[in-house]
Amino acid sequence: MTGKKLSANFYQRADVVQISKDLLGKVLCTNFKGQPLASGIITETEAYCGRSDKACHANNGLRTKRTEVMYQAGGAAYVYLCYGIHHLFNVVTNVKDKADAILIRSIKPLDGADTILSRRQTDNLSPKVTAGPGRLTKALDITTNHTGIDLTADTIWIEDRKIGYRAEQIASSPRIGVDYAGEDAKRPWRFYVKESEWVST
Repeated sequence: MTGKKLSANFYQRADVVQISKDLLGKVLCTNFKGQPLASGIITETEAYCGRSDKACHANNGLRTKRTEVMYQAGGAAYVYLCYGIHHLFNVVTNVKDKADAILIRSIKPLDGADTILSRRQTDNLSPKVTAGPGRLTKALDITTNHTGIDLTADTIWIEDRKIGYRAEQIASSPRIGVDYAGEDAKRPWRFYVKESEWVST
C-alpha cells in the first residue's frame, strides 16, 4: 500500500509543535538505488524551534556548517551525528531562514521488514530494531550523507496512509537528552503514541 507524499506546504507551516504531532502516524520511507523500499510508521517525535529554544542547534540564529541546512525552506532532511556514532534524522520545517526542525525518534516497521532486519542484523522484529532515533536510521540506512535531501523527492520521503491518532492517544513529555538547555529542557515537546510499544525508553 502506498499513500500520498507530504508536500512542501505541510513542512513549511509556522508551528513546529503542531507539525511534530501531525507527523505521528505518517510513514517515513526510503528507496535507495539497488535496495527495496523500506518504511515505518512514525510513533515518536521531538520539536525544536530556532528561536528562543536553547535545545535547538540553531537557536537564535546560530549558523554553522552543520546547521545551515536548518535555514532552508521546510521539507529538507537534517541528519547529524550524535556522540560520533548515531545518525539522527530530522525534518526541517517552517519557511526559509526560520530554523525549526523535528527529530524523528521512533518508527514501527511497515514495508521491507526483511531488509530492516538484515540492516539491524537480527531475526526478531521487536521495538529494539527501530524504537530510538539511532536505531531507526540504521534500519532505514539513513546517514549524514543524506542531510539536505529533498523530502518531497523519491529517495527519502514521508507519506500519509490515513493512519491517524486522536488527541487522547498522544502523550507528551520533556525532550530527551537536552538537560543543557536549562528551563527550555522542560518544554513538553516530545510526542508519542501512548499505546505503542514502538517508542524509545
